[in-house]
This record gives sequence, C-alpha cells and structure tokens, in this order.
Amino acid sequence: MSTVTVAEEKEIFNKTSIGFWIYLMTDCMLFGSLFITFVILRGATADGPSGREIFDMPMVLAETMILLVSSFTCGLALLAIKAKKVRNILWALAATYLLGVAFLTIEISEFVGLINEGNGPSTSAFLSSFFTLVGTHGFHIFVGLVWLLTLVAVLYRKGLTAKLTRQLTLFGLFWHFLDLIWIFIFTVVYLMGVAI
Repeated sequence: MSTVTVAEEKEIFNKTSIGFWIYLMTDCMLFGSLFITFVILRGATADGPSGREIFDMPMVLAETMILLVSSFTCGLALLAIKAKKVRNILWALAATYLLGVAFLTIEISEFVGLINEGNGPSTSAFLSSFFTLVGTHGFHIFVGLVWLLTLVAVLYRKGLTAKLTRQLTLFGLFWHFLDLIWIFIFTVVYLMGVAI
C-alpha cells in the first residue's frame, strides 16, 4: 500500500481543480450561447404567447428561493467538511438534495403545464429557446442531484476521505455555478420576459 504525501495530494487536487474549472468554463460558453439565442429569439413568438402571458411569476420566485436556500445548505456542508463533522455534512447535503428535488419538480410541472396548454417548444422560436435554456439548466440540476447521491453513498461507505473532500468541494462549485446561472435565467428570461 502506497502512502501519498501532502505535496502529492495537493498536486492531485490542483490538477483535478484545473480540469473542473475548464469544464465550468465550457459550461459558461454553453449557457452563454443559449442566453444569446434566447435574447435574439424572445420576440419571435409567431403569434403565440409571450413570456408575460405564460410565466407564473410566484412559482418562478418560489423556484428561485428554493435554489438559493439550497446554495446556502450546500455552503453549510462545505463548512462542515472543513470541521470534519460528518453528521452535519449529511444533514446539509440531505437538505441540499431535497431542495434540488423540489426545484426540479416545480420546473418539470411548469414545462408540463405549458405543453398541456399548447405552448410547447414547437409553438414558436421564443418557446423553443426558452425550453432549451431552462431545460438545459434543469438537466444540469438533475446531474448534480445524481452526483450528490453518489457522493453521499461514498461518505457512508468510506467516511470523509481526502479524495471525497475534494469531490465534495468540486460539487459545491458546480452547485453554486448552477445557482448563478439560475439568477441569470430568472433575470433575463423571467423578469425581462414579463416586462416586455
């Protein structure tokens, strides 16, 4: 069995972190292109409904608050990791997971409601770009929830190892990134959508 020195451990973390930051930058480019597409197409309703007519702002506000609170609970998990308090980590991650599921449930119900009203992605370029942008974010939330479950399973099985600490830290970056993207979606898609 080999022993990893502190210097080697730090080098592994730095390489992993650089790779993850590169991934986040590619996600920035993906979401940037989706935002640009949405802004260009938001007026192309093809005589269909505009955002003002279809957005349920109280539900969108609830989604936003839920995701912001999940960011807070994720931050609490990261603080508990530094303190090496496994029980606090589990509680904070469980809260983050449940809030993420609540967010995704509301988003899916919004999509189902719009489609049932005849306002699906094929209705107009506006709705196509809306479903693509918001759906891509929702897919990222789903992936984050699966990742979170995997990390919690590892925590139960192996305890808080150095490798898991790195992985949980990177998960925290990912989750906060998704919260930041949602703030832009809330502002550009929903707030500006009801103002136009």
